[in-house]
Amino acid sequence: MDNTILQRIGELASNESRMLGAGIEYWDEVYGIRGSIYVYDPKVKKDSQDLTASWIQISNLPKAAVGVGIGVGSCVSPSLSGDNFARFHIFWVRHTMGQKESMMDHDPKTENWWLAYGSNNTPIGYWPSSQFSYLKAKGDYAFWGGYVQGPIAASDPPQMGSGHFASEGFGKTTFIRNIQVIEDKNNKLVTPNIRDSDPFSSDPKLYSYDGYGLNDNGMHVYYGGPGKYS
Repeated sequence: MDNTILQRIGELASNESRMLGAGIEYWDEVYGIRGSIYVYDPKVKKDSQDLTASWIQISNLPKAAVGVGIGVGSCVSPSLSGDNFARFHIFWVRHTMGQKESMMDHDPKTENWWLAYGSNNTPIGYWPSSQFSYLKAKGDYAFWGGYVQGPIAASDPPQMGSGHFASEGFGKTTFIRNIQVIEDKNNKLVTPNIRDSDPFSSDPKLYSYDGYGLNDNGMHVYYGGPGKYS
């Protein structure tokens, strides 16, 4: 990964960046998470340094937040990829000695936080616990949904999800289904306790959530919106 891309990632993850999200937050001990993401190509303005993502993540910080911790999902970022197509990415952000460091798509061959992909749960890599102070063995926060981030994401935010509000439902908006967590070291996947799960939107005028609940698709949520993209 060249220095230009690393610099752009650092800018997106910096304290100067703005972030908005919509989806489900979960607060409890977490040893792993799972979810099936329906992927669209939300629009981000061509010359923007912003990104938009459909995302799942785990964090363990005094004040956990979307985009801080380890995560994986589908991102559109013209400044990183040079186009407006959704691409699969992994991401981590850690805090060391008061500084925040980040990296995208870098996977040292060590141990601990494994990433599996697809219906067969194929292992494709892992984040080493040695990289983290707060996230060595478990997290206390999980997120499933979408977020936008970047220098102008608050003033001129891009689309999230499919670009449609969650209330427009199946076929229009995007969703994550089969949401599960691992709550102990036995690696058993269970549906999150609904009392510890909090659907939310940072700004319902721009992005929304809907359809949150349990059915044959397990725990699920619709999310997304047009932002101010035109």
